[in-house]
Amino acid sequence: MTPRRRTSPVKEAPVHPIIVVPFESDTSPALLSRLGHLDVPERWHAVDRSAHAPHIVAVPGDEDDATDWTGAALVSARPGTAYLKIVDAVGDVQAAVAAVVAHARDQGLAQVKWEGWTASSEDAAAAGFNPLRAPLTPTDDATGPATGDATGLAPGDTAGPATGYVRWLHETMVSEPPYYGQTTHFTCGAVTALLAQAHAGTLSPDALDRRAELTLWRDATNFLACEPVGLGVAVRRAWPSTPVTVHLDVDRPVMLDHLPDSEQEWRALLQRESRTQAADIGVPVDARHLSLAAIRAALGRQEHVLLLVSLAAMQGFDVPHWVLCHGVVPGAVVIEDPWASAAAGDTWVDAHLLPVADASLDEMATVSADRFRGAVSIGHVPGPSS
Repeated sequence: MTPRRRTSPVKEAPVHPIIVVPFESDTSPALLSRLGHLDVPERWHAVDRSAHAPHIVAVPGDEDDATDWTGAALVSARPGTAYLKIVDAVGDVQAAVAAVVAHARDQGLAQVKWEGWTASSEDAAAAGFNPLRAPLTPTDDATGPATGDATGLAPGDTAGPATGYVRWLHETMVSEPPYYGQTTHFTCGAVTALLAQAHAGTLSPDALDRRAELTLWRDATNFLACEPVGLGVAVRRAWPSTPVTVHLDVDRPVMLDHLPDSEQEWRALLQRESRTQAADIGVPVDARHLSLAAIRAALGRQEHVLLLVSLAAMQGFDVPHWVLCHGVVPGAVVIEDPWASAAAGDTWVDAHLLPVADASLDEMATVSADRFRGAVSIGHVPGPSS
């Protein structure tokens, strides 16, 4: 395919020509190896990244030869999101990264991330990137998605980089929670609740571990998934002084359509019991549709929103999955996703501080064949200095 050449204005750096070309299975390792880091082409081709629109952003050395590059970066991103991720930058690293930043600005994106496979902290700082907090789970412990018996998928085998970096492309400040990846198929709801409390300062990050993950899941589960009312009840029980509201715009059991009738019946009974418990302990169940504007307003009040989404757009399979909404930037909501897809080259760097475009998140949050919206909002508890 013929590379596409253009020039992008970048305020903080000189204007450079930029080449953008799709990254495909036959992208020449020899071409890339000339730029250094002989291990990089092997890593780039080690997984099928095609679901995340991989492409190379390069800086040409000779304007008459589109294949003569002085620097290049492999870039990808989850669909429906508002960021680009640099897997590696090779050759003239600073020029390549500046080209990616210009490329992201051209698309109106909120953020560029950089995986730390070959990036040094010095190079990242020089390019305007800040270090991401290291994940609290070991990078080789990431697991399969979301809702267990709803997915039928095996745990993943991701081994992400030990470090990662981020550069926001706007002046909005986004507070960074700790990152913790779920260690089972089915504990995403519990993990997002724990992350919300750690971000709020209600829970020490040191207490965010597998014991806490499984303990909260055990109180919230509808076997094996966590449905909205049961999750809200479990959060209130774990933190009695924390304001909790469940948002569920249907008055029926949910997340059961994948099961045979005999399996649906007893889980439906448990969901009805969760509603009784919610009434008993004072957890309101709001039956109104939770709009994206309402989510943004809640985040503006320093609340956290545990949001049930479908992974169809971001990962290619339509299963319900809990994410944590914790910040907003122009045009996007910032989430924590406790799961990453190793098979697509996805790592914790993608899943952490992830901006999702407003329209995309609105569509993702209309879940499954049931076409419902479920969420749990956790109120802000003012501290002594608030």
